Amino acid sequence: MPGRRGVTLLEDLPDDIMDKILIRLPSKDVGRCRTVSASWRSATSTPAFVLEHRRRQPSFPIVDGQGRPASLVVVRDANVHEQLWPFLPGSEHRLQNSLRGACDGFLIVSRGNQLYICNPVIRTCALLPEPQRQYNTIAGFYCHHSTGEYRVLWVSQSHDSSTSSLYVLTVGSDKPRHIRVRMPTVSSPSAEQKLLNKLRFSSDCSPPVHHRGSLHWRHCGASGIMGGGGDIIVFDAEAESFRWMRGPTQPCHCRKLFDMEGTLALWGGSTTRSTSMDVWVMQDYEAEIWAFKYRIDLSTVEASRQLYSTSFVKKRIRSLDSTVRLLNDIAVLNKCELLIMFNKKHVLRCDVDGKFLGVVNIGKSHYCMLLTQHRLQESIVPIPGHGMMQEKPRSLRSPQGMSEWS
Repeated sequence: MPGRRGVTLLEDLPDDIMDKILIRLPSKDVGRCRTVSASWRSATSTPAFVLEHRRRQPSFPIVDGQGRPASLVVVRDANVHEQLWPFLPGSEHRLQNSLRGACDGFLIVSRGNQLYICNPVIRTCALLPEPQRQYNTIAGFYCHHSTGEYRVLWVSQSHDSSTSSLYVLTVGSDKPRHIRVRMPTVSSPSAEQKLLNKLRFSSDCSPPVHHRGSLHWRHCGASGIMGGGGDIIVFDAEAESFRWMRGPTQPCHCRKLFDMEGTLALWGGSTTRSTSMDVWVMQDYEAEIWAFKYRIDLSTVEASRQLYSTSFVKKRIRSLDSTVRLLNDIAVLNKCELLIMFNKKHVLRCDVDGKFLGVVNIGKSHYCMLLTQHRLQESIVPIPGHGMMQEKPRSLRSPQGMSEWS
């Protein structure tokens, strides 16, 4: 019904129309709507709404500026970079924050010897319990789809570093549970210890890729097919069991797994000097068949970079600090663009043909930038077991008058 002046007001719209409008808003705008109307706050706080809202959000790569001038930054497109909320109590020195895991908008961040699970969008965090052992490594962070629980997979070493064990923590509980290593090729304690050591080492090299309800690690240091029947470790999150998977059979160096728009992908250097990147995608998951996608060649990137710098010299576009010598890592920005780390401290944008599109710059005088291989999908879902209205540390509360999550 129209208002008194003959104009249709938002509050006059039917509830189902308002729901369709609210579900399409960016996360920060949903937060602002919650401060305007009690009915909107109620409508945007239901489990169905927050889950559907998250499902609609794209995911973006996270880069680490090593605290100079910024630490964790989400790269949304060519010109939009967003510093993640400094969500840890007393974290004035952002260099102290280290990203350990990401899943469905939740991040696991370490500071000193403590671990936190955080939602940077709604600005909440909670301390994450660890196994009571000396050395703990987060091997994976995932959603257990049949229960909806979020779980952390740990590899934990004894105090004398002689043995390793596997633990799973359900977010919201206070005690990790020990699980057995179940894998067809692991039939002895020594084989179990070898697998856990490989898993711990692989997790330190690069986080696992989530695909089809399983976690996938490329075993670091494996130059070919391993004795276990593959060079990729797979953990079935539902069955809590492991298996080996074969990667592409073509020889290459420094292979790494990554997510390519929902498809399992792998890149590898065609030479030991990392002067090019060959990219494969999983064509048939059950049959473990990979297909070659494309090659990013250093000479192509460097040639188009020089052209870019020359073309824009009048606009004073700053060129790279040095010649592109090595290609180190890769992440997908969108369907047409890639982020590539080079010379071990810079990140550039290029298209899938290797054409240089620009340099990722996260602030004045940035010194070093790393691809984390983690991605952020914005979410307004509360941390499990901690509620939507979790109290923030006093130093992190918004000033009076600021809208929610601003």
